[in-house]
Amino acid sequence: MHSFSRIAAVAGCRAFQSAFKAGACLIPWPAPQVVKGENSLQQLPGLAKRFSIEKALVVTDQTIASFELFAAMTESLAKHGVKCAIYDKTPQNPTTEAVETAFGLYKENSCSGIIAIGGGSPIDCAKGVLCRIVHPGKQLGQLKGVFRVLKKTPPLFAIPTTAGTGSEATLAAVIKDSSTKEKYAISDPSLMPDVAILDPLLTLGLPPSITAATGMDALTHAVEACIGRSNTRATTVAAWQAARLVFENLETAFNNGKDIKARSNMQQAAYLAGVAFTRAYVGNVHALAHALGGLYGTPHGLANAILLPAVLERYTDSVWTPLSQMAIEAGVGAGGSTQERAESFIAEIKKLSESLGIPKKLDDLKPQDMPKLAARAAAEANPLYPVPVIFFQEDFEQILQGMLP
Repeated sequence: MHSFSRIAAVAGCRAFQSAFKAGACLIPWPAPQVVKGENSLQQLPGLAKRFSIEKALVVTDQTIASFELFAAMTESLAKHGVKCAIYDKTPQNPTTEAVETAFGLYKENSCSGIIAIGGGSPIDCAKGVLCRIVHPGKQLGQLKGVFRVLKKTPPLFAIPTTAGTGSEATLAAVIKDSSTKEKYAISDPSLMPDVAILDPLLTLGLPPSITAATGMDALTHAVEACIGRSNTRATTVAAWQAARLVFENLETAFNNGKDIKARSNMQQAAYLAGVAFTRAYVGNVHALAHALGGLYGTPHGLANAILLPAVLERYTDSVWTPLSQMAIEAGVGAGGSTQERAESFIAEIKKLSESLGIPKKLDDLKPQDMPKLAARAAAEANPLYPVPVIFFQEDFEQILQGMLP
């Protein structure tokens, strides 16, 4: 892109972002009712009854559906008069096809609410079903972007079994188009869960690799929310708190999956990071991670973990001040100048990733796919994401070049 064209494109993006941030200040931002602590899942039947749900669509995946806790949950709901229709085939990256199947089950069983239990994929899938319920005449692709749902939806209960995506605290759903393999986000206040149940006991069975990837996902949410241009004092503080919790607890949870304190703190980190980025937005790391997840099925948290240091380093001095402050608030990194603290913070991210066994390269990446991936990332990021530096296709391609195995 020629320098003049680039300057004009950046100016257009920044104008859009400024207008969007000003408008966001006028919007009442919803938040879920949070129920947390060991055995808090036991409160689900009473909460469902409080929301007048007589039959719920339960959205999950086959792994969670095979656990005893899942059977116990549905049996407890039945004992309290809440019948369940179960959709347990949510893929790792929720697809339009999965949403349509779950939506059909919702209609067929005359459900009046949704319970999503699992990682971010079942929760996002459930949010996609909400979109179809209130817009039965539209396909999901017609609702991608921001503020295109704008209708009151049935109650949604979000029960995370991982500590990373923060989807239980956000108004966004990320969906993969089954035909084009493109991932896109749908963001709307009506997609905020009504209730989030944070029971750390549900995360005790997570394999170390998933603990690592989802935990780094939470850290990426916190960092991108903190360094973006649409953050507020509240989102910045939430991001700081999330980052501290990740650095203090993730390695412990990875090495000892039965450590209930570390598991509980990681759930809180994921939630706080979700609170931060649902208002402040994510950035170029996520744009590229979504492109990789769409084309290759790369697990989202893993893609974020690999890409985060490379993107931060490319931002150079534009992020030194917020990263330096985050280092102080998170209690990591060495002292010195603002630049030194920021660079030390990035080094601590790399150190944490290495201790968790996160690879440094994208094993599935193919050189011939890089233009397509970069174009998709640029289309997602611009003009919406209020990033420190606007990246265009050539910037994303250069980052991917460094990720080749």
